[in-house]
Amino acid sequence: MSEAEEKYSMEFDDNFSLQVAFGACNDNLKIIENRLDVFFKTRGNQVQIIGKSQIVKQASTILNTLYDIAKKKGNVDEADIKNVFSKVVGVKNMEQENKSDDFSIKTRKKHIQPRSQTQIDYVKAMDKDNMVFGLGPAGTGKTFLAVAKAVELMEKGEIDKIILSRPAVEAGENLGFLPGDLKEKIDPYLRPLYDSLYEMLPQDVVDKKIEIGEIEVAPLAFMRGRTLTNAMIILDEAQNTTAMQMKMFLTRLGEKSKMVINGDLSQTDLPKGVQSGLGDALDVLRNIDGISFIKFSEKDVVRNRLVSQIVKAYDKRYETRKGIIGNDY
Repeated sequence: MSEAEEKYSMEFDDNFSLQVAFGACNDNLKIIENRLDVFFKTRGNQVQIIGKSQIVKQASTILNTLYDIAKKKGNVDEADIKNVFSKVVGVKNMEQENKSDDFSIKTRKKHIQPRSQTQIDYVKAMDKDNMVFGLGPAGTGKTFLAVAKAVELMEKGEIDKIILSRPAVEAGENLGFLPGDLKEKIDPYLRPLYDSLYEMLPQDVVDKKIEIGEIEVAPLAFMRGRTLTNAMIILDEAQNTTAMQMKMFLTRLGEKSKMVINGDLSQTDLPKGVQSGLGDALDVLRNIDGISFIKFSEKDVVRNRLVSQIVKAYDKRYETRKGIIGNDY
């Protein structure tokens, strides 16, 4: 912990009201963490806040106020959170935060709200540019938001097709010895993409669109030789491509199409000595207009709070390794 940071401990007498203040799945704590760049450790009725001194004070005031609201009326809603932030952090700051409302993604099953400034930047980049690279650790919403944006564009009639792809890196298992036909062997690699689709659309709708070809979930090798027009194409786990595979994929981009390439260069499964196509692409394409590079960090992790700390711990361990993420990425 740097000298500019401090730990501040709090204790509350009503566990039920405290949990209400935290929000479902600790969502209210995550909002405070993302907006103020602090970290909460909780244990029973005890809370520890870690961050820069002035920001820790603001975070403690906000949590205390939400706790008081929870005790008085039994719940804390979005309006309460906005009002508390407005009073504690300042109206100007809150107005800036509330601009994230403009970047919500609307799909049939749910509306998705960006939960960090980096996520807002990512959604803006997908709106603005035809090619976007999402870089950073697991759990930061890269694939989830990209799939949501693709579904939104399809439902608006702005694209005709969604194509989701992953490189089928064998990661210790030989595909030839796995049971089943080719589809059954490959589907486990693609399962996270199906899961994201089912979050946005009813399963029967997804299955029908896959059947008629409006949605395609396929290994990267299936992209070779094609030109993909009027589509949104998403490549997940791009750190596991080779340089030639990445070039092949990027040159599939056709008219009226968008392409999103996501990956985490600290988690490549490529054989030792093989350069990641993602790292190579960042070096080659960094000065081309019309391509956005959005870098996520552990602060953007929206899974269990422990995931953020795990990512941070691994980043510290490997930060001295040269060339693992290449240049400024």
